Amino acid sequence: MAKKAKFQAPTGMHDILPPDQKYFRKVFDVVQEVATFYGFRRIETPILEETELFSRGIGLSTDIVQKEIFSFRTRGGDYLSLRPEGTAPTARAFIEKGMQNLPQPVKLWHFGPFFRYEKPQLGRFRQFWQFGLEALGEKNSVIDAQVIQISYNILRELKLKNLLIEINSIGDSQCRPYYKKLLMNYLRSRESALCRDCRRRLRINPLRILDCKQEKCQRIISQAPQTIDHLCDECRQHFKEVLEFLDEVELPYLLNPHLVRGLDYYTRTVFEIVEDSPEGRALGTLVGGGRYDNLVKLLGGKDTPAMGGAGGIERIISAMKKKQVRFLVPKRSKIFLAQIGKLAKRKGLKLFEEFRKAKIPIGESFGRDSLKAQLARADKLGANHALILGQKEALEGSIIIRDMKTGKQKTVKLEKVVTEIRKQLKKK
Repeated sequence: MAKKAKFQAPTGMHDILPPDQKYFRKVFDVVQEVATFYGFRRIETPILEETELFSRGIGLSTDIVQKEIFSFRTRGGDYLSLRPEGTAPTARAFIEKGMQNLPQPVKLWHFGPFFRYEKPQLGRFRQFWQFGLEALGEKNSVIDAQVIQISYNILRELKLKNLLIEINSIGDSQCRPYYKKLLMNYLRSRESALCRDCRRRLRINPLRILDCKQEKCQRIISQAPQTIDHLCDECRQHFKEVLEFLDEVELPYLLNPHLVRGLDYYTRTVFEIVEDSPEGRALGTLVGGGRYDNLVKLLGGKDTPAMGGAGGIERIISAMKKKQVRFLVPKRSKIFLAQIGKLAKRKGLKLFEEFRKAKIPIGESFGRDSLKAQLARADKLGANHALILGQKEALEGSIIIRDMKTGKQKTVKLEKVVTEIRKQLKKK
């Protein structure tokens, strides 16, 4: 009689049992609530995609494409892969479904399983879950800060503490070639001391070496030229503005001059959020991302600047075990914040957070400068009141409250606007 087989889950793939389901549900609810508040809408893409989508989008030299992707040929001859990440599929859907013709930016979020063939270890699985935020069609630096801020807020809403944002700029096609040449010259003289993978990366894409976690490579990387010292004027100004926005909303960040992230589509801003403790750093990055201004065009679409971030659900759950959190159902926004000018954007970003903490839904259009366009957006959203913050108001510490139905308006102090709006909402 044949011995009965003892089946087990495939290596690196795990069951989500009832005790853990509540954590997955809580993370999902928080992501949905926070993302919806900021105007992001959910998208779901297929688990299978054409392999070329990832080899072209992520980059042939990346570890994901070289060593980690699950690929196979179908009976019909199609070459498909289990999706290893969510940004390239979102960009493909953006192009295929004509989302370039929608009002920009198009803000999307996703939540689901992904697949990479790597060595199973703490916080790493071959089937793993992520949430992602994607803002396509906005080049303004404010969207970089907002994606980072949303990612940070999600972790804070899940009661995680001691969070630190590591951030860098890796430049763009104007300044990166010169930096890569400098890096190549530095690394060639130390090639024999690099690990085998990094010696291969040196020939294909030296930037990938900066992402190596091996100790002997880390020692070499620590003395390497820094991207931030070789940015063009436009990239330097963009990064300066991102940091100013983060300062304005008082987020804790650390400039990491060797942070590059592991995907070729990144440009300019890159970031990672970690729990700043020995245990937290051992667990790894909780949320990471950056700009990918060239990806949509690379995949056959129009030139479309974009910014995104993704968080590892299993890692987040490991960090929040034994916590209990309750969540509110998102409500429709009846207030709209309009701002004109950079100072007003900075003040507006902070004011937006005060409304979030007060649980008062509020709409915004930070990427636009035209007051007419913003008020038209407020009217389309059905807002009862528009808060208008211009350069004069930002300097004086005041803001205009306009009744969208009657057109009547009054000016109040910035620190009193949340209280005033709460009174107005009670009258409705």
